[in-house]
Amino acid sequence: MSLTLDMNNFIIIFFFLFLGLLLQHVKRFPTPIYKTINKIVIYVCLPAITLYHIPKIKWSNELLFPIGAGWISFFLAFVFFHFLGRRLGWSNKLIGCLILTAGLSNSSFLGYPIVEALFGKKGLETAVLVDQPGTFVVVSTLGVFVAAFYSKGSPDFKSIAKKILLFPPFITFVAACLLNVFDYDLDSNIQPFLLKLGSLVTPLALFSVGLQLTFDRNSKHWKFLRLGLFFRLIVTPLIIFIFYVFVFNQHSEAIKITIIEIAMAPMITGAILASTYGLKPKLSSMMIGFGIPVSFVTLAIWYFVVGFI
Repeated sequence: MSLTLDMNNFIIIFFFLFLGLLLQHVKRFPTPIYKTINKIVIYVCLPAITLYHIPKIKWSNELLFPIGAGWISFFLAFVFFHFLGRRLGWSNKLIGCLILTAGLSNSSFLGYPIVEALFGKKGLETAVLVDQPGTFVVVSTLGVFVAAFYSKGSPDFKSIAKKILLFPPFITFVAACLLNVFDYDLDSNIQPFLLKLGSLVTPLALFSVGLQLTFDRNSKHWKFLRLGLFFRLIVTPLIIFIFYVFVFNQHSEAIKITIIEIAMAPMITGAILASTYGLKPKLSSMMIGFGIPVSFVTLAIWYFVVGFI
């Protein structure tokens, strides 16, 4: 396996993140534009990715392991932060923010190039499974539920269900699943267009994060940032590792890739969702802004660990 990463992807990641940080200090630049950018990412770019990838997935029972990893991760974060937050008297917005950012891994925008570099193009087949029917569907359903629930603080299940059912990425996911079931893929002339739209997610999302990211030393968010990143980068992949390798006795390369995917930095879409619903936007941006560089160190450790599977 080669440790040479696709540098273009990482140049893009840091360029747009720092561009957003830089433009924060340009007086005439309309910083609140990040709200519009978030909507473009969620309502246009993400549905395009779904319509491209989902119809191409071929089902087998072995796919349950990579698909289930994202669901397990989110469940772990929900249980941990909900009950810890209630016990320590945290606000609903803080709890919701940590669930959305620490419970979802960046299995596509960071995950795809890293997996391809470490495991080759063949590894992308597993990466897509972890991401699309896994973390992406989680953020489109349970993620929207958590965002709506913790932003309002009251269990208005009717309005929350409506938000999920009318959430564009969820609608396109259902449509893409139907295409898969009927073994039908979109016209070859449309697919390149979907890919181009989907490719805008990373630069737009990271630019938005950069516009919101602050480095206030006196911020009360630092201890929550450390806890959130420790849970995301260390605790969650460790539990998946123990669960899959020792409990289910799985040792395939797909399992190695799944663990690496789950060990990624926080999911950009989860942070954007938290920000859109007013769940501690500064903390959600910090989880991305600091989580990405820190994850390069922890991913190297996890890559070493999975080598023994």
